[in-house]
Amino acid sequence: MNVDLFDFELPPERIALRPAEPRDAARLLVLDGPETRDCVVADLPAQLRRGDLLVFNDTRVIPAQLDGRRGEARIGATLHKREGPRRWRAFVRNARRLRDGDVIDFGEGVSAAASGKAADGSIALDFAGDEPVELLLARAGRMPLPPYIAARRAPDARDADDYQTMFATEPGAVAAPTAALHFTPDLLAGLAAAGVEHATLTLHVGAGTFLPVKAADTNEHRMHAEWGRIDAATADRLNAVRARGNRVIAVGTTSLRLLESAANADGRIRPFEGDTAIFITPGFRFRAVDGLLTNFHLPRSTLFMLVSALMGLERMQSAYAHAIANGYRFYSYGDGSLLLPEQPNSR
Repeated sequence: MNVDLFDFELPPERIALRPAEPRDAARLLVLDGPETRDCVVADLPAQLRRGDLLVFNDTRVIPAQLDGRRGEARIGATLHKREGPRRWRAFVRNARRLRDGDVIDFGEGVSAAASGKAADGSIALDFAGDEPVELLLARAGRMPLPPYIAARRAPDARDADDYQTMFATEPGAVAAPTAALHFTPDLLAGLAAAGVEHATLTLHVGAGTFLPVKAADTNEHRMHAEWGRIDAATADRLNAVRARGNRVIAVGTTSLRLLESAANADGRIRPFEGDTAIFITPGFRFRAVDGLLTNFHLPRSTLFMLVSALMGLERMQSAYAHAIANGYRFYSYGDGSLLLPEQPNSR
């Protein structure tokens, strides 16, 4: 499909620079079949059915942004995907100043040797020493805020909490699964009281999630791989929910992408551990999910393509126009949408 079909105009003031306080006070646009409702996230228990199950991503964002030097050259690195105990692939600013074997000094006793520039422009970084890389990043790294926020303000101490979800237990992401940022213990208790269950999986979100689609046609775009895991007990539980006629609703596009990667042709979710580079565009047959809770996404992005695949392009264009006209806040720290297809094509 032509990527231009997924373009729209977003006024800059609609980009949220801080999350709502409290988190579940964010607005929620509900697309329930043909109906559209303006709600807040705290209303979620009343928008779902008893027996529904929400699937959260329990990945934890690491301080994956590093600033360093190679000689006099300033080098910036955003870690993208772990390739070994001490090796990470990274997108590097000023990469033209690096040759294989060059050592970048990131300060705080942290350094890494660069090598292996890939076709996507990323570079492998091998961290020196014996300390776990997690400890090195804790000393020298900082929170990798999305570029559309970082371009307008510097990261600060608040982001260390604001950019983590309440489910974040598995370190390894370089971007947050932002739909889950809206959830609080009180909201989770309210959902449980309404008979709505929840489960978790792990998908370590990579920096590729922020890269623009440069191709003119969706067939020419290649996704970056991300590592994920669904254990056997969780897969069995999700399958049981659908077998009894209830809905599995992904919280975030990361959860949805992993669920769809793990589903077979009959819609049964299998245990999964490994990389996925699934790219979901209109025409995709959803097999594992019956709905999605997600934030509002960038024009021409793979994530806007995904929600258009779930609900239909015209429906999403109309919904986004409604959100813009009615003052909804967009992107990672913005408001949410609950997308419930009229006739889920997952069964």
